[in-house]
Amino acid sequence: MKAIRHFITITHHKILVMQGCFRIGLYKQGLLHDMSKYSPTEFLVGCRYYKGYMSPNNAERADRGYSSAWLHHKGRNKHHYEYWIDYSIDKDHPGLVGMKIPKKYMAEMFVDRVSAGKIYNGDEFDQKSPLEYFEHGIGASIMCEASRDYLLNLLRMYAEKGEKYTFAYLKNDLKNDMSGYDKI
Repeated sequence: MKAIRHFITITHHKILVMQGCFRIGLYKQGLLHDMSKYSPTEFLVGCRYYKGYMSPNNAERADRGYSSAWLHHKGRNKHHYEYWIDYSIDKDHPGLVGMKIPKKYMAEMFVDRVSAGKIYNGDEFDQKSPLEYFEHGIGASIMCEASRDYLLNLLRMYAEKGEKYTFAYLKNDLKNDMSGYDKI
């Protein structure tokens, strides 16, 4: 039964992201979003740790101290900022750093966060939920500053002006410039 519910949850999420990506013109990304969740490495773990109200990755992390499914997922999906972490070549700032994320993946990341919030928060979801989730997470600490600021501005816009406005803005922004963040 957990396998069926997990399949329904990830498929519902995938459909929401696909619809959102289609709204902003990212058709290929919408179709291919999170396909790795159906691989045995991620799907079987997801079934085992399925809760329905939270990511199975967090449940696996609580049980094992890490999430094998997440480690697999983030390395294959460019819409996660963790995909873009690399070693710095700057001698004054050694260690792991966030790289600037291409705007089309930032857009997919935004749609993914909104869609995940709708899935896991259900009736509790409102347009401020994705911003609040981001503000309480650790993502801001290692993301490239330009990428973090772009995402934060989109989340604030969504919280203040709503989905219709933000998706229209994002569609126009992607159409005008697929590389920079200087438009927001």
